Amino acid sequence: MEMTKHLCLMADYNQLMNKKMLEAAAKLSAEALSEDRGAFFGSVIGTLNHIAVADTIWLTRFAPFLPAHRELNAILELGQPDSLGSVLFANLDAFIVRRKLLDKTLSTLAKSLTEPELSIAVSYTNSKGVASTKNFFSLLMHVFNHQTHHRGQVTTLLSQSGIDIGVTDLVAIVPNE
Repeated sequence: MEMTKHLCLMADYNQLMNKKMLEAAAKLSAEALSEDRGAFFGSVIGTLNHIAVADTIWLTRFAPFLPAHRELNAILELGQPDSLGSVLFANLDAFIVRRKLLDKTLSTLAKSLTEPELSIAVSYTNSKGVASTKNFFSLLMHVFNHQTHHRGQVTTLLSQSGIDIGVTDLVAIVPNE
């Protein structure tokens, strides 16, 4: 599979799973969403915020390497979160607006990137000050994998509250050959 096709598949999967996860999370009260459940980022809303923070940081890192991709401008205007544990939104409705913006940006970006762009080297400094230069396609795959990892945590927290979000496997949307 070409990198661009795989990227579009991952963006579609990401958007679909985030929608399902947020619909399920909306069944919880505001108190239940913010209850510390012992997860790495504490609560359901804390974990959701972490995913949005990480996406914002990564998209901001990518922007200087992709000046022609104006869809990233909306993310640059948001500003950089203070830390990986920043709570951008305590309220699920406000959070959903941000999540939709991030998912739309990732989807639009995925559809507009070229194979040569996916092969560029992206240099960045992480939150601990460590400088790295890595393949752009691999970094994008990390963004999607990171979301999947933390959505799995949210899915567990929701399940512990009696909420089942249903099938979350990527293979469910992989087209038949």
